[in-house]
Order: sequence, then C-alpha cells, then structure tokens
Amino acid sequence: MDNKIKKKIERFVKDFVEKTTFDIAFEVRENREGGFLVELKTDEPETLIGEGGQTLWDMQALFNRIFRKSLGEAGPKIELDINQYKQGKARYLKEMAQEIANRVALFKKEERLPAMSSYERRVVHMELSIRTDVETESIGEGEARRIVVKPSVSDPVKSAEGGISPTGEII
Repeated sequence: MDNKIKKKIERFVKDFVEKTTFDIAFEVRENREGGFLVELKTDEPETLIGEGGQTLWDMQALFNRIFRKSLGEAGPKIELDINQYKQGKARYLKEMAQEIANRVALFKKEERLPAMSSYERRVVHMELSIRTDVETESIGEGEARRIVVKPSVSDPVKSAEGGISPTGEII
C-alpha cells in the first residue's frame, strides 16, 4: 500500500490524539484487506469504546468519511481498534457461536442469538460458515437484527461419518 497514505493517516491520528484529553499511544499498519488498522492504546478505554463499542464504531465511521473525502471513494478502509477491544470481542463471539452451534447440532433445535451489530453478526456467520451441521440466518430489522442458528437440512459429512444418536451414543 502507498506509504504516503499511511503517513497521512498517522498525521491525522496524531492530530486527533493531541486534541483529546486522553493519554493515547497509537500504531498504524496495513491489514489483510488492503486497508489500514489504527490501534489506539489508552488507560481509559471505556469512554472511547463506549457502550457495546458504539463510540468506537462511530469514530471509525468518522475516520473513514474524512479519508474518503480527502482521498476519494477508492481510498483504503480504516479499521479502528482500542486496546484490542475488537479482537477480544471477536474471540468471545466465535467461542459463543461454536458453543451454540454444538448445542444446535446435538439437540437439533434452533437457537436465536441476542441482537447484534452488523460486525458481530458477520463474525458469527463467518465462524459457523465452515460447519456443515448447522446453518445461520439473520432475522429482524435495525437494532433488533439477530442470528438464528439452525440444524442443517442436509449434512453430508455427518451422514457419511456418523454422528450422535438421539440417546447420545456416537454412531
């Protein structure tokens, strides 16, 4: 990626950090998607992250709007994280998704997850997309949108390899 763009992002973040009352360290690096990850580190992350990460998401949207305006629509996407909040959140969501998927596969009964942001739903969908024993679907509108994890209608792996009988025996 263009080093000039990275330097421009670093200058912007530096100016942003200097205008806050927080003690913030930061690092800018390229991410896997061809954009940039801006990692902020602070002793007071609660205020910058906000409830459920809302302030963090709003700041990320603001950063991206500013850079799309200055670099054009083709400019790189900026991902913002504070004290590895998103990384921890993704790990938690993946673990929760696998636990729920295991129950759904075992008991053959769908489960509805709590309402989630689009980012959180994407993490869950991606995590469970490799499983053949369950399927995911987003339902609802707006802030009430959630995921339903259902037993897979056709599970070729289980039918070929066996599975768990209704009595709990491995077959």
